[in-house]
Amino acid sequence: MKITAPKQELLKSLGIVMRAVPSRTTMSILYCILIDATVDTIRFTSNDMEMGIETVVNGSIEERGLICLDAKMFYEIIRKMPESDVTIEVGSNYQTTISCEKSVFHIVGKDTTEFSPLPSIDRKDPVILTQFQLREMIRQTIFSISMNDANKILTGEFLQIRENEIRLVGLDGHRIAIRRVILDAVYENREAIIPGKTMNEIGKILTGETEDEVKLYFTKNHVLFEMNQTTMVSRLIEGTYFRVDQMLSNDFETKISVRKSELSSAVDRALLFTSEADKRPLVMTVGTDTMNLRITSPMGSMSDDVEIAMEGKELKIGFNPKFILDAIRVIDDEEILIYFLNSKAPCFIRDEAQSYIYMVLPVNFV
Repeated sequence: MKITAPKQELLKSLGIVMRAVPSRTTMSILYCILIDATVDTIRFTSNDMEMGIETVVNGSIEERGLICLDAKMFYEIIRKMPESDVTIEVGSNYQTTISCEKSVFHIVGKDTTEFSPLPSIDRKDPVILTQFQLREMIRQTIFSISMNDANKILTGEFLQIRENEIRLVGLDGHRIAIRRVILDAVYENREAIIPGKTMNEIGKILTGETEDEVKLYFTKNHVLFEMNQTTMVSRLIEGTYFRVDQMLSNDFETKISVRKSELSSAVDRALLFTSEADKRPLVMTVGTDTMNLRITSPMGSMSDDVEIAMEGKELKIGFNPKFILDAIRVIDDEEILIYFLNSKAPCFIRDEAQSYIYMVLPVNFV
């Protein structure tokens, strides 16, 4: 095999496929990237057996072939090369030469027969949305999934399609994040629990452009994302997701409208007095036109007033300030609406169209 490609093209493609190279594994072949130049395009593939990525590299093929190279070593070699075209040539016994201008590296590749190919998925009836839409949906919900593997389902995001609506849900037992988008077409109803790692990585690969599409294909056990010149395949989490709709409510006795920037800044200041070991509640006292935020801890205390427009009853309620801040930070609206039922019930942060919904459980306070 002999191929040539610009350094920056190689780095771009490596940056994508490195996301599916495990940091720790008992199978050494999984530390490798498969370089496939057997047809008319150069393809890089990585596969950690839970998630796999394949991307096309813009370059030229002089001799067709295959090779597996250690991903970390290959990336570092390319990164340190001059800003020019790089040639990769494979000889006998997987001996590989990587050269660029006057720089020449010799490394030993691996037998490609040990490399596990990506699952074969029938690409029919895709669900299509823009890369901007999917990236924003992930950004606005991924923070609510659980980092604890005790309940595997909570570590994933629930993707649900109902006719022309796609909904993404994350929850960790203390809060729920929901993002809804109306699609341009009507689709067959589908549901899938996608691992949080997959959603994090796909969110970083998506361009975020409204003109670029991403196509989603589903099987019983896998989901495939197809965008530009890159494909990602991921296993799904088995199981039945929670009945989220039963946890939501439109009832409220207090409704406030508040400027996002003011509330975000005040809650951020309150976080100065919290720690992982001592999670003190942020107490919100809702009045007619002002909401007082107060937090007290062994490190000190803070009190801040935020102007609001209030409908309904005055209220005092406590929350984990990080959960409140996580939600309001990802909202793009300048004014946000928060709904309360009582001091023991969850609050709901949502827009009028309910394109986003954030539910946060209250905590006890003295």
